[in-house]
Amino acid sequence: MIDIGANLADRDFDGDRQDVLRRAMAAGVTTIIVTGTCIASSRTAVDLAWRPEDHVATGPELETSIPLPRLYATAGVHPHQSATVGPRWREEVTAIAQAAEVVAIGETGLDYFRDMSPRADQRRIFRRQIELAVETGKPLFVHDRDSNGDTRSILADYRHGLTDCVIHCFTGTAADLDGYLEDDYHIGITGWICDERRGRDLFELVKRIPAKRLLIETDSPYLLPRTMNPKPRSRRNQPAFLPWVARRVAECRGQEPTAIERLTHDNAVRFFRLPKS
Repeated sequence: MIDIGANLADRDFDGDRQDVLRRAMAAGVTTIIVTGTCIASSRTAVDLAWRPEDHVATGPELETSIPLPRLYATAGVHPHQSATVGPRWREEVTAIAQAAEVVAIGETGLDYFRDMSPRADQRRIFRRQIELAVETGKPLFVHDRDSNGDTRSILADYRHGLTDCVIHCFTGTAADLDGYLEDDYHIGITGWICDERRGRDLFELVKRIPAKRLLIETDSPYLLPRTMNPKPRSRRNQPAFLPWVARRVAECRGQEPTAIERLTHDNAVRFFRLPKS
């Protein structure tokens, strides 16, 4: 399986990141895209992806080295950070994006639910990152929460120049989904679909996503799947819990979990231009 969005650069993982990766591999997650949400986290995401020792778990308790998931990175500025970027943020993201392990631009987009940055700033920073995706030929990793169609409208101005685009952690309406599918974008499904309170609409909508447009992710450390049984002691989500997302997606679509795991793996390889495995 491939987790297309995990915030492994987050400080929540500083104390046991290697153990988190070891558990992910044991759960069948062989590749993780580490999400960059600001200049600092984008740099950390690249550092994690480039560091060879992060791909083999070692320690006195281990008799042999254990392969860990292959890590890649995204580089971008989350809409929450739009009002606090420095004057050279665009140049900094551009430089980070040159790294071979950066496979997408983002996380970028619009968030009118929390409005942690003024909407005008969000839209301006979003456009600049779409332009960077067009310039670099890298896919775009997009956040859209309650933007009332503004995300799709802005994307439409660059649609034909984009290599590819995924609407990550989709939580929108049927109209939102239909619009994004009409534009040939991919849809990322998280543990939101495991939430019987907030994710009920998604139970039906996920059936409408064409097989070749479906991707899965954890958005760790957020969105712990509520379907987990037994419940973990910690509320921190992690890539090892991706199978719970795959199982719920499979249940909603009337498919076997193994079929969803293989399908979304192949889609992620194609979307991010990863080596075939």
